[in-house]
Amino acid sequence: MLMLSLFRFAAVMIRWTLNLATWLLARSLNMPEPVVHDTGVFVFVQVQTIENRVFRTLGPKRLMRQLRSLLQR
Repeated sequence: MLMLSLFRFAAVMIRWTLNLATWLLARSLNMPEPVVHDTGVFVFVQVQTIENRVFRTLGPKRLMRQLRSLLQR
């Protein structure tokens, strides 16, 4: 029971901290909070897309195929 209440407390504190950080950033940039939040989500999605492309091109299977083709020559 104690662990469950600690997890709930941690979840509330994380959510509160993120809301505070978003509010402070919006305040410092003089922008509405939803715009700051949506911009953060957009940047996260763009970075995730780039990481997925890089992993696809540098993934272990592709690198292994390239190494095998180089060794067969």
